[in-house]
Amino acid sequence: MSLVESLERAPDVDVVVIGGGVNGTGVARDATLRGLKVALFERNDLAFGASGNSSGMIHGGPRYLSYDPKVTESSCRDSGHIQRIAPHLLFRIPFLMPVEDGRTARVMLELVDAFFGAYDDYQPLKRGKPHARLSASELSALEPGIAGPNVGGITFDEWGIDGARLCVANALDAVERGATVRVHTTVESIDRDPASGAARGVTWRDDVTGERGTTTARAVVNATGAWAPLTAVRGGLSGRAARVRGGKGIHVLFDRRLTNYAVVAKAVDGRQIFLEPWENMTIIGTTDDDYYGDLDRVRATSDEVRYLVEGVARVFPAIGRARAIGTYAGVRPTLYGFGPYEDQLSRDHRVVDHEADGAAGLYSMIGGKLASYRLFAEEMTDVVARKLGATRPCSTHSSPLPGGEATVDDGALAVSLGVDAVAARRLVYRHGARSERIAERIRRRPREATVVCACEPVLEAEVRHAVRDELATSVDDVSRRTRLGLGACGGMRCAARCGQIVAEERGLAPAEGARQALAFLGKQVETRVVALGPEQARQEALVIASVRSELGLGGERDS
Repeated sequence: MSLVESLERAPDVDVVVIGGGVNGTGVARDATLRGLKVALFERNDLAFGASGNSSGMIHGGPRYLSYDPKVTESSCRDSGHIQRIAPHLLFRIPFLMPVEDGRTARVMLELVDAFFGAYDDYQPLKRGKPHARLSASELSALEPGIAGPNVGGITFDEWGIDGARLCVANALDAVERGATVRVHTTVESIDRDPASGAARGVTWRDDVTGERGTTTARAVVNATGAWAPLTAVRGGLSGRAARVRGGKGIHVLFDRRLTNYAVVAKAVDGRQIFLEPWENMTIIGTTDDDYYGDLDRVRATSDEVRYLVEGVARVFPAIGRARAIGTYAGVRPTLYGFGPYEDQLSRDHRVVDHEADGAAGLYSMIGGKLASYRLFAEEMTDVVARKLGATRPCSTHSSPLPGGEATVDDGALAVSLGVDAVAARRLVYRHGARSERIAERIRRRPREATVVCACEPVLEAEVRHAVRDELATSVDDVSRRTRLGLGACGGMRCAARCGQIVAEERGLAPAEGARQALAFLGKQVETRVVALGPEQARQEALVIASVRSELGLGGERDS
């Protein structure tokens, strides 16, 4: 159907959202809650970009307090809202900030203490605990692994979250309220009225099936993060109309919790970095460098890994002996500014109305951060709702996300299903009240209680649930929703079985499941190798060769 023919009938939807990150899924959910008809298109997978590759915190951002307190306030306020709507996904992370002994150390400790006294004013917004000033002995007692000499330190707290699960929850809620969500679907163009230039919908291509189509709409929202300038070009605009300054951030993963406290450190150039206990592993991060490369293949480098490890090791020497199991990287869609260093750029957000560019009805979401996604989505939806005459107020701050509507006793769940307590606990963390749906599958099919991924752990029923009910189409997608294959084994003990299950659920040939498993393992190797020593790298090469043999692929190379 041509654009002219499409314009002669009522639009298919009220709003098209492009982008399946936290901002895009947040807008899709908010708009459906206000009674608008929504279609969302994501070229890769939900949480493929920065949302699924962040530091995994809904934090208040104390470092923004000195130069952008508005961001600190909005982040803390939205943290409180997110805790209310998705309580199962949040976990408290206590931080320790040591102050190194030296000539000016006591003055520095006073200044840091005063700074966090100001941050305490925001803590009630996010149910945070007030900071505490620690002596050197108290600091050492809390975490003996912190290197000295230190004059003392500060403790404060933040909240951790699984960003990918947050995106999935928002998308699922939108779908259950009537939205259409298509992953692995490229928007080839943003269609505009030939006469007025107004946005009228999108032309898309399903990258899995090859299906093509046009979806007409009354408004189009560009929520593609670091891809925003490229998406604007697909609407016939200049990339400058939705300009961002992409900042690459990488993290290094370690195979277990090395401490129960996050520890603030400094890199060789004085940048603030950190070690963070996150879920059942440890993360160190993060870098912040201008990025001009391929946004679909953002990878950490060995230089970046060494930069982080060196900085953290000065404060927490055990990191140098810990087992690194991988890396991940994302690009922040920071508000554009020419001249400032990356760390000095604003973490605020902005809604761009492209009516000024001759494209009425087209909007871009620029900037923002995971911790204030809900607020940004509300602001964007407010603009669209006013344009479309929707008067229902925003309720995303009070309506629970899927899984957040009730509390599940993971101990009782483990007993009733006959599964390991840790497996039950992780299931409840990821799905909250929705874990009962997976439990019901297991009660009907007890064999689905089998553990597919022992590192996380992940049950067979959860893998099948991800494919049937959470828009997963591949091993990589399942991993993003469940953390399958992201533990110490890197997928070598679970990718093949996951590929079999995905193929069964989607009616694909077994060879396709094997291909997906091998592609996942190849990606994992890429992200791990920059963090591994030579002995571990050789061992992993042997294991991969063994896995290829088990899959019946012999010496062939995966394309």
